[in-house]
Amino acid sequence: MNSLSSVSINHNNNNNYYLTPNNNVVRIQTSAPEDTSVKTVATAGILQAIAMFLHKASEYCSSKLMQGKEFTSSENIHLTAEEMVRDNNLKVSVDYIDNNNIRQYPSQMREILSPVARGENAFYADKLKLAVAPKSKPSLILHELGHAINAGKGKLMRFLQKSRGYVSAVPTALLLANGLFARKDDKANFIEKHAGKIGFMAFLPTIIEEGLASLRGLKYAKKLKGVNLTPLKRNYFFAWMTYVIAGLGLGVAAKQALLENKKQ
Repeated sequence: MNSLSSVSINHNNNNNYYLTPNNNVVRIQTSAPEDTSVKTVATAGILQAIAMFLHKASEYCSSKLMQGKEFTSSENIHLTAEEMVRDNNLKVSVDYIDNNNIRQYPSQMREILSPVARGENAFYADKLKLAVAPKSKPSLILHELGHAINAGKGKLMRFLQKSRGYVSAVPTALLLANGLFARKDDKANFIEKHAGKIGFMAFLPTIIEEGLASLRGLKYAKKLKGVNLTPLKRNYFFAWMTYVIAGLGLGVAAKQALLENKKQ
């Protein structure tokens, strides 16, 4: 991926689009103005309940990922990662970070790498051509190298990766578009009716690209003889589910944004 937060397994620091401040997502009010219709209040309450449920679901998936076991030895994983780099001619540096070797990096990089050293994150940075995983959870590197392979697979894959950089602006964009297509009879237009679906669809490219990265990692892991892949599949499933949940959360945030605007 192109950002520095591909698979976060610290559920206390998840950057979910639906409950994180300062990310262009309008938060729902806990109480509505007196002149707000009963239907609007009910819808607001339902959306808030869904947002809270999604937040808890994301925490659960992240917690399960953190608890996940490694599927094979570190040596096997290192050899598999080397094979992925070699077979796909990747010009990527691969490293497994802990509290000792993090000191080898410049000071400005250590803050970014600290969660990795703690076993809470892994990432692939395309601009840096760098893939890192915790030394304590090296199997995450196979997923990150899957991102590196995706980056070299043409314009479509590039689009899937880069699209995540714009998704936090979706609720605001829908607000602007909704103003342009407002109906004179004050009935709901297409955007108002389908804001949740549009929000989720905006995140779908990220969900797809994340899934493909894991599948590429699994493809190479299968080459190891006599290895039980169940733990790896389990870990990657919970990691992928955090992105599915984030997509649903973005849909909720988009719907909330339009609802808040309508109440003003």
